[in-house]
Amino acid sequence: MATGVSSLSSSSTLVGLLWPSRDDARFAALRALVLMVVGTALLTVSAKVQVPLPYVPMTLQTLVVLLIGASYGWRLGGATVALYLLEGAMGLPVFAGPTAGIGYLMGPTGGFLLGFLAAAVVMGFMAERGWDRSLLRVIIMMSIGHAVIFAFGLAQLSLVVPFAKAWTVGAAPFVAATLVKTALAVALMQAAWSVTRRGGKA
Repeated sequence: MATGVSSLSSSSTLVGLLWPSRDDARFAALRALVLMVVGTALLTVSAKVQVPLPYVPMTLQTLVVLLIGASYGWRLGGATVALYLLEGAMGLPVFAGPTAGIGYLMGPTGGFLLGFLAAAVVMGFMAERGWDRSLLRVIIMMSIGHAVIFAFGLAQLSLVVPFAKAWTVGAAPFVAATLVKTALAVALMQAAWSVTRRGGKA
């Protein structure tokens, strides 16, 4: 019974089904490391694909964060985003701006970055409970993920500028792009699960 429960838990996410873990500590550690490196690389690339705006640039990071959380699960997804933030805090050029470091995390966009971590954990938690497998639930799930990111981002940005201006520069310009990224995240998750199910039947 315990083995069955463990197997179900390890295969409850998209990545868990595509690349199952094993009861081998070294393999599990290597698998986690590879996935985390891939995830942080995707976050770095998505940070550089941007439209520069005052205070907060428009990037593809929110899309990638939500997909990592939903695909990896809350533990591995959270660890991946935490590693990405650690890389930036150490000064590696992984963020959207030309500089990095602790100061960057404390700046206007730092709240959005911390929101990435919270959103990845929330997405992973929901995905492990099947929210990523039906159209309606995955729409709700991805919408919640974006809401979490904005909540953290606006909270910190409003410490720098008045809340009304924080909303004007940190949320209002991103509404249309957020809707598009939410729809794209939903479509990608639905397509991935569709392919996975067909592969399983084959």
